[in-house]
Amino acid sequence: MLPKYEYRRRLPHYQKDDHPLFVTFTTDRRWQFPPEARDIVLECCLREDGRKFDLHAAVVMPDHVHLIYSALRREDEWSYTLPEIMKTIKGRSARYINLALKRTGPVWQEEFFDHVLRSNDSLVDRVEYVCQNPVRAGLVRTEAEYRWIFRGRIPVL
Repeated sequence: MLPKYEYRRRLPHYQKDDHPLFVTFTTDRRWQFPPEARDIVLECCLREDGRKFDLHAAVVMPDHVHLIYSALRREDEWSYTLPEIMKTIKGRSARYINLALKRTGPVWQEEFFDHVLRSNDSLVDRVEYVCQNPVRAGLVRTEAEYRWIFRGRIPVL
């Protein structure tokens, strides 16, 4: 019997100019990052803020990362793409994590989840969700206690 559909490894990824994206990516095999690795990931996210995107929120959890950002435009007026941004963050952070921890091999799962945010309410709700993630996970009692978190400017859509 033939299958009804063929499983594809790559998820579809959509980007809409001038709308923020909510992105989640996960460590390879749900590896738990030590604090030093979480520092590196947050620094790699913050480094691109204002270069390739405007970062609205970020949280680096022990085994995954949530980002909310709006892609910026290049000199040619095209927006930086989701794959370009993810390659920059995941590639740079993987290299620095492997160097810092004296290890080799993959750091991130290949795939990531993304969702276009279409309204101010959706953006505000998602930023709150991201920033409360460490509290919900029981890692801290309040958002302010978690050091791998960033809240940026929230644009009006």
